[in-house]
Amino acid sequence: MLAAVKQDGYALKHASKELQSDREVVLAAVKQNGWSLHFASEELKSDREVVLAAVNQKGSALRYVLKELRSHREVVLAAVKQDGYALKHASKELQSDREVVLAAVKQDGWSLHFASEELQSDQEVVLAAVKQNGHSLGYASKELQSDREIVMTAVKQDKYALHYASKVLQSDREVVMAAVKRDGFALLYASKELQSDREVVKAANFTITD
Repeated sequence: MLAAVKQDGYALKHASKELQSDREVVLAAVKQNGWSLHFASEELKSDREVVLAAVNQKGSALRYVLKELRSHREVVLAAVKQDGYALKHASKELQSDREVVLAAVKQDGWSLHFASEELQSDQEVVLAAVKQNGHSLGYASKELQSDREIVMTAVKQDKYALHYASKVLQSDREVVMAAVKRDGFALLYASKELQSDREVVKAANFTITD
């Protein structure tokens, strides 16, 4: 079994209960495939070294970690650095931890979805998120959806980001031009006035036909 899990960690699924409780076997398995933590014994799912090995290999393995370690800062930080979306499985306390959330959104902007409301209103955190994935603007606070720097960054990164901008910025010619130059279909989310602006429409058509 040790040879098997070193080649494919998920082979732990077919191990006996005894071997799923064997620290050496489980450690070898999670180092090869973090998700194999799912098949480890409850005792080993709360073993810090085993869990760290698992989330360092695959951050989303945090979902299989026992509850007490989802509140362990070192474990969660390691997980979100490997896969920002792992923030979904962190404790509420750590979803409110600025350093943890910042690490998560830098790896995957979508993880802003799981940040606390306070951090969804944090300009630095949201800016980092939209730089990685402009679509994450949808999870920012209403106030920051009206922040011109953040929205401009978001629309340059993702064609759909303009959809989440405030009405004021959907009417901002420079912001809309940046969006349609990224992808002409962003014009769908511009104000009616700018959808009738000849230069904006021309820029949008250029990117659609290019």
